[in-house]
Amino acid sequence: MLTEVTATRYITPLREGGSLPGLIEADDLGTYVLKFTGAGQGRKTLVAEVVCGELARRLGLRVPRLVTVDLDPVLGLGEPDQEVQELLKSSGGTNLGMDFLSGALGFDPLAFEVSPEEAGRVVWFDALVNNVDRSWRNPNLLRLRGELWLIDHGATMIWHHNWPGAESSAARPYDASDHALKSFAPDVAAAAAELAPRITEDLLAEVTAEIPDVWLTGEPGFGTPDELRRAYARPLLARAATAHQRIHGLEGDQ
Repeated sequence: MLTEVTATRYITPLREGGSLPGLIEADDLGTYVLKFTGAGQGRKTLVAEVVCGELARRLGLRVPRLVTVDLDPVLGLGEPDQEVQELLKSSGGTNLGMDFLSGALGFDPLAFEVSPEEAGRVVWFDALVNNVDRSWRNPNLLRLRGELWLIDHGATMIWHHNWPGAESSAARPYDASDHALKSFAPDVAAAAAELAPRITEDLLAEVTAEIPDVWLTGEPGFGTPDELRRAYARPLLARAATAHQRIHGLEGDQ
């Protein structure tokens, strides 16, 4: 399971994100970007962050380390911003934190170079998880010491918002026409050959085991958290072998 920490100080909201994440300090002396259960789509966004972040890490892509953060709503009492105060108050308990990458720069495709190999791996991964939030308008990529880091995977696996239609939703193509890395001639075929065989039942079971039970309980149609974990794994396993064939919108589609 993810390492558990306790929030000790709320530092500031990060208004770049639509869900209003915050910067916090924790009892392990770490600084984290905190994503709240009380924001936006709530716990499903956090589940998507865990599944995609931990899967990306196991595939060799760079993502900030994830932790679960126990939040006491009392931390919001002194917050002057009413919106932030309400968010803190509504998010008591288990939330999600990711390492704050101090010194990282937002990715600019005009200022940074990315190899076709690395671009292909990112595009292939985004096609696998159906990431609709990696456009040139909002890359959700950071550059740190010359390396590319992936962040913000809450808008992935849209099928988990409608489980009865998950199978048909997961079978749809992936539109990469606005992808932030399109201009770097992503070698999706090479990425597929390397990464697709690594998407196995065992790997997905390992990844979904990282999701806290508290974010999986009470989902309509599922009796136990483990049933829901298997439901998260099935579309990814089915999609992996043909993810590269689902990608549309690249010059000379792969």
